[in-house]
Amino acid sequence: MLRNEVEVRGRERVGLSVHLARSDAEVREAQKLRWRIFAEEMGARLETSETGVDIDVFDPWCEHLIVREHDNGEVIGTYRILPGAQARTLGGFYSDGEFDLTRIDHLRDRTVEVGRSCVHPDHRNGATIALLWQGLAQFMQAHHYEFMIGCASVSMADGGHGAVSIYNRLRQSSLSPIEYRVFPRHPLPLDRIEGAVDASIPPLIKGYVRCGAYVCGDPAWDPDFNTADLLMLLPMSRLDRRYARHFMKHDH
Repeated sequence: MLRNEVEVRGRERVGLSVHLARSDAEVREAQKLRWRIFAEEMGARLETSETGVDIDVFDPWCEHLIVREHDNGEVIGTYRILPGAQARTLGGFYSDGEFDLTRIDHLRDRTVEVGRSCVHPDHRNGATIALLWQGLAQFMQAHHYEFMIGCASVSMADGGHGAVSIYNRLRQSSLSPIEYRVFPRHPLPLDRIEGAVDASIPPLIKGYVRCGAYVCGDPAWDPDFNTADLLMLLPMSRLDRRYARHFMKHDH
């Protein structure tokens, strides 16, 4: 399993550590951070059993990766990991609700799905993101998973113009082979949204693409989060050597 801690220290950074949640209390800390980011900051409509805590049916089946700040003990970053075997027991990945994944069904048992990624606004820097990705890489290596999938979101706050522009650029450079193509259950109407604006690719998607991930087809519209979601697929065999050492590195 994941080593208990990977530390990042720098001249201008407090100490940080990453590990899998070891208790229900730690999972709850991650869920509270998710609520703060998704509900309070982004305005998402979350179906949850408790106000102030983002809880859904997938959580009990997942591993919860957390980054903790040493000075105050606060959880400042999290990633949710759903292994393929657990997803089968549950009835599917989270992504199954947004996309028809038929063409990648044969990969499920060798795949982990990642999601609910968020970072405290005071810590949105390379150190926190790097720790989350390094923890995820350790988990995949330890359990011999070959593929990572996840829904990567682009805000629709501008009516979707930026999302369409970003997708139009990504499909020119990073579209998957046809055998990995998935199909949105609620497609974004690409032909009815102007996609000629100058929009920046979100850092998370940019990171996936730099590592070698594919965009597996047209975006889905998620009305609860008001986002356009792209299904990303990263075969670990494609992990770009320029980024592999950073992604797989255990310590700074």
